[in-house]
Amino acid sequence: MAKKVVGSLKLQVKAGQANPSPPIGPALGQRGINIMEFCKAFNARTQELEPGAPTPTVITYYADKSFTFETKTPPAAFLLKKAAGLKPQGKRNRAKGAEKPGRGGSAGSVTVAQVREIAETKMKDLSATDVESAMQIILGSAKSIGIEVKG
Repeated sequence: MAKKVVGSLKLQVKAGQANPSPPIGPALGQRGINIMEFCKAFNARTQELEPGAPTPTVITYYADKSFTFETKTPPAAFLLKKAAGLKPQGKRNRAKGAEKPGRGGSAGSVTVAQVREIAETKMKDLSATDVESAMQIILGSAKSIGIEVKG
């Protein structure tokens, strides 16, 4: 007999760095999900990813207090900023794009080959049927954060 699904929850957690502190602890705790069990399972599943890479996660929880989760690839903006070599800065230690994307001045640049590599990495999470259309999605993300594509 199948378990009764109570709901699902989307979180963005840093790869290999899940811990019971906010925002993970309160989000899982109020739904009755075992926080430490999730943290251990998530950290084990994401240990091969780059430590600290933001990882979108969809958690499905059931009536018997059990759960399953699916991890997705890091956001396109994160991968583009990494490929462009932008350094993390500021209070939240994040790489920033251009101040005014599309109005002159870019934050950095990537090559078409790097865009193709990012598109191939994200292919399973994008609503694209082939790599060429996935590249168009990634190019749109690059334009919106002020990263120039060369080549």
